[in-house]
Amino acid sequence: MKRNYKILDNINFPSDIKKLSHKELKILSNEVREEMIDAVSETGGHLGAGLGVVELTVVLHYIFNTPNDKIIWDVGHQAYPHKILTGRKDKIRTLRKGKGLSGFTKRSESEYDPFGAAHSSTSISSALGIAIANKLSNKSDSVVAVIGDGAISAGMAYEAMNNAGSSKTKLIVILNDNDMSIAKPVGAMRAYLAKIFTGKIYFSLRETIKLIISAFSKRFSKKAGKAEDFLRSAVTGGTLFSSMGFYYVGPIDGHDTDALISVLKNAKEINYDGPIMIHVKTVKGKGYSFAEKSEDKYHGVTKFNVNTGIQEKSKSNSPSYTKVFANTLVKHAEKDSKIIGITAAMPSGTGMDIFGSKFPKRMFDVGIAEQHAVTFAAGLATEGYKPYAAIYSTFLQRAYDQVVHDVAIQSLPVRFAIDRAGLVGADGPTHAGSFDITYLSTLPNFVVMAASDESELVKMINTSIDINDRPSAFRYPRGNGVGIELPTISEKIEIGKGRIIKEGKNVAIINFGARLNECLITRENLSKKGINITLVDARFAKPLDENLIWQIATDHEALITIEEGSIGGFGSHVAQFLNEKKLLDNNLKFRSMFLPDRFIDQDKPDLMYKYAGLDAANIENKILDTINSKVIVKKSN
Repeated sequence: MKRNYKILDNINFPSDIKKLSHKELKILSNEVREEMIDAVSETGGHLGAGLGVVELTVVLHYIFNTPNDKIIWDVGHQAYPHKILTGRKDKIRTLRKGKGLSGFTKRSESEYDPFGAAHSSTSISSALGIAIANKLSNKSDSVVAVIGDGAISAGMAYEAMNNAGSSKTKLIVILNDNDMSIAKPVGAMRAYLAKIFTGKIYFSLRETIKLIISAFSKRFSKKAGKAEDFLRSAVTGGTLFSSMGFYYVGPIDGHDTDALISVLKNAKEINYDGPIMIHVKTVKGKGYSFAEKSEDKYHGVTKFNVNTGIQEKSKSNSPSYTKVFANTLVKHAEKDSKIIGITAAMPSGTGMDIFGSKFPKRMFDVGIAEQHAVTFAAGLATEGYKPYAAIYSTFLQRAYDQVVHDVAIQSLPVRFAIDRAGLVGADGPTHAGSFDITYLSTLPNFVVMAASDESELVKMINTSIDINDRPSAFRYPRGNGVGIELPTISEKIEIGKGRIIKEGKNVAIINFGARLNECLITRENLSKKGINITLVDARFAKPLDENLIWQIATDHEALITIEEGSIGGFGSHVAQFLNEKKLLDNNLKFRSMFLPDRFIDQDKPDLMYKYAGLDAANIENKILDTINSKVIVKKSN
């Protein structure tokens, strides 16, 4: 239910913010925070990050002339207040819904989103590109990148800072330091930022603001020069950021609008040929007590009750695939001290928090650093350890060179637990696990598995324990299992062997992954039309079960492969095998069903699979079209 607000009701675009007094900006900040809490309580989504940057967002749009001046939000978790203030206020309750607002920044959604983001640590690189483009075009527009303390620890951010520091191009980077990304930030950068904050002056005092204003002046008086020295050495220590070529200011209280106005105004107006780093200290979850008290600051939430903070729970009684993975790995690790858990800043999302609570010395959260995670795992593997790199499919893409060069070429037994495989719902195309089957199955000597249900996932984990001569991967979807009994940790699968689920005569479906239930529905529907279906669970995209595929291909009129991945994956490998063995010359009708050649927008997962053509109705239509049946079935849209 939409509230009535004193200031926010009259704010439609940033131009309206510029008419406000400093006192009214504070009122607006409070109202934006209230509106965001109300909206996310209805939609679910990323809460804590946005609550922490409300004042910063308001002041950024107050000082800078957006959309001509560009504000780039790293990741986009924190961009909900930005959306409320940039013409999308009336749609904020459509966040992450079908045909609604994206949960991240999106260029096609608004001219106020100059760069789309949903993966971290891209803001400084993209902002530098825009800043240099402005310079080449003789434009004087400002470019601001807002990056969190977790994201700035990633390698890409370092690469961008290194380039920016030598570019002689003005760029403003705001380091939003809230001591909390998705999980607690880790590593040397976290310790460095903590040292700056705890050991130095905290920029919230009026006197210190005056020093900052003086320091930004191009023409220093003797006194102002001393002020600059004070800022650079006594406050910042003149260390990492300044050594990389940045003019560093901070830390500043990110909830003090007066301090933010002073600093950002001077940063905008200074005639300075180089990057400026403004270190802002904020509180994730600020202004909502349940978020502030939460260990993860309510990073990602389902729908919740605003008054109690209680989130909606899943109605499924089945365990999530993530928990099945984590609990199974724990059981193995209790018996095998060589098992190591690795995650890249996603301990709770991957279940590695469960593993870490049992084996704190054998679980490593390396931060937002997928490339490092993979090569780190490779190093462990060379010494006889059994590393499990638990990484979302969409994030493993970021480490593909390391998978190829550091793992596959050396045939090192790194085990990849690929969570969030397939379409993921409200997070949309940026987080879809669409490509891992393709990009892993092309690699020589790789074992690539996909679980059709939670029981199969357990067996694949069990199997991976003993794969000591090459890399392996098993993929599984987001959400809960189908509700079947789990096997013991002793039950394994022969490498490269599929299984026949149901036998028929006319058509064979070879399923790879979690579309098995839809295939069962299709089989039941077609049996009523007199069409007998053989249903196979492939289990492996690599190595293929060539004997089983040969048998199926020679015994059936038509063969259909189904997978939750892009072209070039399982179906492509089956097609190559059939062609190589000349099985397609024997009047076998072969079709592959995979994700379409487009990015699928956010929606409920079942609707996304319908749009992708991978639901039971679309599978049925494909089979009927393939065998030229005269039975007419209404097609799904």
